[in-house]
Amino acid sequence: MATKPKTARVGVDVGGTFTDLVLHDAERDIVHTGKLLTTPDDPSEAIINGVARLLTEAGLTHQDVHSIVHGTTLVTNTIIERTGAKIGLLTTQGFRDTIEIGRETRYDLYDLFLEMPTTLVPRSRRLEIPERMSASGETLLALDEAAVTKAARHLVETEGVEAIAVSFLHSYQSPGHELRAGEVIRKLYPRLALSLGAEVAPEIREFERGSTACANAYVQPLMQRYLDKLESSLHEAGFSGNLYIMLSGGGITTVAEAKAYPIRLIESGPAAGAMASSFLAKQVGLDHVVSFDMGGTTAKMCLVENGLPHHKYDFEAGRVRRFQKGSGLPLKISVVDMIEIGAGGGSLARVDKASGLMKVGPRSAGAKPGPVCYGRGGVEPTVTDADLVLGRLDPSYFLGGEMQLDVDRVRRAFTEKISAEIDVPADDAALGVQRIVDETMAAATRMHMAEKGKDPRRYTMIAFGGAGPVHAWNLARLLKIKRLLVPLGAGVGSAVGFLVAPPATEMVRSYVARLERLDWDRVNQLLAEMAALGGTLLKKAGAEEGSITFQPTADMRHVGQGFEIPVALPSMTLSTADVPAIRTAFFDAYRLRFERTLDETPIESLSWRLSCQSPGRTLSMGLALGKSPDGTPAARGARKVLFEGAGWRECTVYDRYRLTAGTSFAGPALIEERESTCVVGPGAKVEVDKFLNLVIDLE
Repeated sequence: MATKPKTARVGVDVGGTFTDLVLHDAERDIVHTGKLLTTPDDPSEAIINGVARLLTEAGLTHQDVHSIVHGTTLVTNTIIERTGAKIGLLTTQGFRDTIEIGRETRYDLYDLFLEMPTTLVPRSRRLEIPERMSASGETLLALDEAAVTKAARHLVETEGVEAIAVSFLHSYQSPGHELRAGEVIRKLYPRLALSLGAEVAPEIREFERGSTACANAYVQPLMQRYLDKLESSLHEAGFSGNLYIMLSGGGITTVAEAKAYPIRLIESGPAAGAMASSFLAKQVGLDHVVSFDMGGTTAKMCLVENGLPHHKYDFEAGRVRRFQKGSGLPLKISVVDMIEIGAGGGSLARVDKASGLMKVGPRSAGAKPGPVCYGRGGVEPTVTDADLVLGRLDPSYFLGGEMQLDVDRVRRAFTEKISAEIDVPADDAALGVQRIVDETMAAATRMHMAEKGKDPRRYTMIAFGGAGPVHAWNLARLLKIKRLLVPLGAGVGSAVGFLVAPPATEMVRSYVARLERLDWDRVNQLLAEMAALGGTLLKKAGAEEGSITFQPTADMRHVGQGFEIPVALPSMTLSTADVPAIRTAFFDAYRLRFERTLDETPIESLSWRLSCQSPGRTLSMGLALGKSPDGTPAARGARKVLFEGAGWRECTVYDRYRLTAGTSFAGPALIEERESTCVVGPGAKVEVDKFLNLVIDLE
């Protein structure tokens, strides 16, 4: 008897407050969504419980699930909170302090008490190894294997490290010494977590490569234990499908790769939201989009143009100052380019004792104890508490009625913690919280777009996340964005991103030379090697044979410049005949970035990149979750909501699942679904499109 094929797929996003889940079975044409409080002490607990619940609702078993795609904020939280493993570093003799010296620049020239980010490896655990490679990859001093053995024994047996990072000078050109050192260490300690700079970040720039290797080692033991436990728990529950992990660049990869290079997961959760917006933008035909994802702990904004989110190839983790470039640990990884701020539903409101002014965030109530209204021990008012006081949330329909919110407790908290300090009524205090958090998000978005030369008025906003639709209308108004789109299932939008994200990875190798002096045989060999490796990884991640596409780019700059720009290459096989086309592509990219060109200045390449991607899946949340018309009216009552400048206004409350394509109405209005509520202010017009998205036009 033939075995019934597994067709169900589950996306799981573990956030700081809630764990979001989406189950999609294309064969059965069903979608089920879920949202439950994250279990901070053991995030896998919420995953196991949430998956089991979705399967029960869908009438399926774990055996019906083909794959689970997961993203987590565990890596970034570990670095920010400095709760990672005790690690050691082996580096080239004479370069022990490279990761502490850094770039020898100050991110704030005029701060006499400047605080620099603390290195992940103290000096006592940074050991030097006699070896040396030249900048061209030639061996100047052979690797002292006895020194590697001695250093590894000292770090493990005396210092008690859980992981070791190895970062030798110029290993991006010739990784032989690092690879051999790795073999020596693995022979001594087969189970020890090990990160080699030439494998983690095979790129030029010693400081950044060493920092990335150390960060990878720092989170590796924790992520290995977490993923091992998650796999084991899923297996015990009866799951026998594939577990995939979201990368920071928006692709998905295998658990094995995630365990080996966990630093590449540092933005995996936020990246999923950007991928969901990209998919939706393509689906509805939008070329210029601001993706707005507001959850319980943070808000994330990303630009999506021509169906693709902006990318970058460097990232700073654990910044001392959130928006100050240079105040964090530099990482050479591929990430979706977004701005992330501590503004979520759980962001705490308080009155600053020194200034007497009200502040909101970046500290969050998280899942434990959570906002005051949850009744789980929280005592400080949050953004969610303010939304409840202002009438934006229905206390009896939060999470579809599963969680009853305590309005009286919240009003007492606002009276005691805010009103008593600044002498304003609780309603005005709550409105102040909403205004502060929305203005904070608007300011961050303006800055992010201004740095890229973009005008928010020319963009459409796509809003999702549990708190996103609640604040999107006012945020769009502040940014002077004229159109807002809110998809059905917006409250679990990031989890949808896991299901539509393609199997994808980014490969990179450095080879520095002037454009006219490049060895094209070497370039083609690098591209071919990356294509072979990337293709193998994607097949393990579920890509079908023959479906993988490759997009090569090169990081290039004018000779003498300190920074480079990505330039698209015309093909996978290059020769001298392609130089004019590459030169033109460089000038086009340079002009787009700087609005000028330096035509006579020579050009050089630094790194060669290859984007490897297989097509993602499609999913229509609207067509799957929307109910067929049965005569039941979508409007189900009214509720008063306090709007800034408009006072308390009577708002019609609509059942999100009863709204059909072509329906239109005017604000003020509230559109409620299980995981979120969309707030539409006075003067706005709403229309439901064919995908059951809310298309909101602001006045």
